Amino acid sequence: MFLRKDFLTLIVVVAPMLICCAFSSCVSTKSSVYFHDLPDTVMAPVAGNFEPVIQKNDILQITVSSMNVEDAVIYNTPSMANIGGASSSGPQAVGFLVSEQGFIQYPVLGQVKADGLTKSELTKYLHDQLEQRKLLVDPVVSIRFLNYRVTVLGEVTRPTVVNVGNEKITIMEALGLAGDITVFGKKENVLLIRDTDGVRTVKRLNLNSREIFSSPYYYLRSNDIVYVEPNKAKIAGSDRAKQTIPIILSSLSLMVIILDRLILN
Repeated sequence: MFLRKDFLTLIVVVAPMLICCAFSSCVSTKSSVYFHDLPDTVMAPVAGNFEPVIQKNDILQITVSSMNVEDAVIYNTPSMANIGGASSSGPQAVGFLVSEQGFIQYPVLGQVKADGLTKSELTKYLHDQLEQRKLLVDPVVSIRFLNYRVTVLGEVTRPTVVNVGNEKITIMEALGLAGDITVFGKKENVLLIRDTDGVRTVKRLNLNSREIFSSPYYYLRSNDIVYVEPNKAKIAGSDRAKQTIPIILSSLSLMVIILDRLILN
């Protein structure tokens, strides 16, 4: 009796291990390592201006302070509320929405063009208008994005939407926050999708190469989508599993029944 139970237990334990071994494929060490061609070196900063550019549908937090505190209150009243929507949980952020026409509706100043400007440029414009029109004394204007986020999908540990509080993030940081690329992800062919002024750009990046550090896509922009494709081993393994696992499980069940009958006899 004990022999029978032990034997059946052994089959139940070992069978899943055998199945896993049968469908595990060898993954190239070279393709699974970041920057395998990167020697010890000092790199120059990436060329280009990575200050975020304001786009349509962005949501801005604009804070204004001044010596005449009471007069500044009105300029801190956003044109929209409940950014997260009625169904969202937790505190709701409020801010100024950049319309489809590229404007924000700002108190007293009316419609202000924001689309295509950097935060610095819009900050300077608002400061100058408030000062030149003598609306405030020594105004101090501060602007932040409330919806700066990037999306990471595909063969990563935790596909996620990353909210970027400091408004600056690299593709490596985004992947790290998503739990890194799995061993089945193609590091040499990571897809980046970016929408700018209605134009969609699709770029493939090789994270195995040191050239990524000098790429203009190394720093991500708001609403970028990063997609990590599965490699051939993952696709082939998945297809084989769908076809053969039911057969193997059926065979194991039949084997257990036969052994059970033999042991009983």
